Amino acid sequence: MFLKRFRKSRLTTDAEYVAAYRATGDLSVLGELYERHMELVYAVCYNYLRDEDEAKDAVMHLFEQLITDLRKHDVQQFQSWLHSVARNYCLMQLRKNQAHPKAVQLTGLTADNDMDDNPVTATITDESDNRTLDLEEDLSRMEACLQTLPSEQRTCLTLFYLDQKSYVEVADLTGYDLKQVKSYLQNGRRMLKLCMSK
Repeated sequence: MFLKRFRKSRLTTDAEYVAAYRATGDLSVLGELYERHMELVYAVCYNYLRDEDEAKDAVMHLFEQLITDLRKHDVQQFQSWLHSVARNYCLMQLRKNQAHPKAVQLTGLTADNDMDDNPVTATITDESDNRTLDLEEDLSRMEACLQTLPSEQRTCLTLFYLDQKSYVEVADLTGYDLKQVKSYLQNGRRMLKLCMSK
């Protein structure tokens, strides 16, 4: 029991990692935190940049950016904040390089692959400079709408679509049973679609 008090506690949640990094500046803590979300960051970057090498470079640049940004900003919801940071970085790169992908799909957010029912799917084919701005507006609206959902729906949607977890994994991570997870996803998709169509 005496030794337990001096043993380093194991970090588990994003919030714990963020707090530990902000308190210590320990890059190994930030590295562990970033590694948990690296696939999401890469997916976001590839979605915008449409080039594997550019997306990999962006992932590395974003880690370097986090070293300073995370000490300056008091981040409450790390994953959604990181998603916004990655998105903004990619939009800046697109503007800087004046390189526009031919079609950008925000995410394949349907369990049944019915794209018409997908509230956050958009394919943009316009080659004008307004393309990137339209995409940015769509993503901003999607993020704003996500924040209006009940926390259970928001959590399930984020895990299922952004983190690409299975129904079973979402249930394990949240403690909800499978029936609840499917219900939260179904209702969350419907409400998200309604919000974004306003």
